[in-house]
Amino acid sequence: MTEAPEEYELLTGEAVALDVRPASVILRAAGTIIDCVAYLLLFLLLSLAVGVLAGTALDPALAQALSIAGFVFSILIVPMLVETITVGRSLGKLAVGARIVRDDGGAIQLRHAFVRALVGVVELYLTFGGIAAMTALLNGKSKRLGDILAGTYSQHERVPNMTDAVFGVPIELTDWARTADVAKLPDGLARRIAQFLRQANKQTPVTRDRLAASLAAEASAFVSPLPEAPAELFLAGVAALRRDRDYAALMLQQEHLERLSPVLNGLPRRFPQR
Repeated sequence: MTEAPEEYELLTGEAVALDVRPASVILRAAGTIIDCVAYLLLFLLLSLAVGVLAGTALDPALAQALSIAGFVFSILIVPMLVETITVGRSLGKLAVGARIVRDDGGAIQLRHAFVRALVGVVELYLTFGGIAAMTALLNGKSKRLGDILAGTYSQHERVPNMTDAVFGVPIELTDWARTADVAKLPDGLARRIAQFLRQANKQTPVTRDRLAASLAAEASAFVSPLPEAPAELFLAGVAALRRDRDYAALMLQQEHLERLSPVLNGLPRRFPQR
């Protein structure tokens, strides 16, 4: 089984390594641009509202104070509240399929959103994204400075929905499959074999041969008779044969339950229908 790079590996409390993917620099830049435009438009609307009020009987000093408050509200308070309420999402992140999470994979809280928004004023608006872009390019998880200080990163959640190809018993093992017994194969080992076969084409030849030989030696104790075939071909035959027989057994069980359905769900004879 291929191993995820350590920078993409998240270890859960049950010591299970999850392969999570951070959003790339380009995705982060696209989402940030959308967010910045939205927040600046909000500031523009607030400025127009202050201008309308200033045209009446509003004191100029008060109008200036309201403009500054509107700027702080638009680029600091609103981003912080949006990320806190939506648990790491925003308009730009929804568009690119990303979410801000903690380094341990958990949901961010108000303090994380506040640090990100506060540092974002400097690295996004005052430097036109220069500091954020430079930091993200030099970081393995495309973190900007606010993420580093807050202990967060942008996780890419929109992954393609790919269906694994299903293969039958190899032609070389057709005769063997007619009499082979794989019922004793443990479920855990069967899952490991299936996972190896799904990821075999992504492995180096040396690793692929080594894992195939190891799994074949482990499965040999539960398969009878043993075919004369390479290790990976043997594993493919065992996995396909076990899958086909398990499926046939489930279909037979379903047919049996359907035949018993009138008896199991029906009412006793002469029982009143209510």
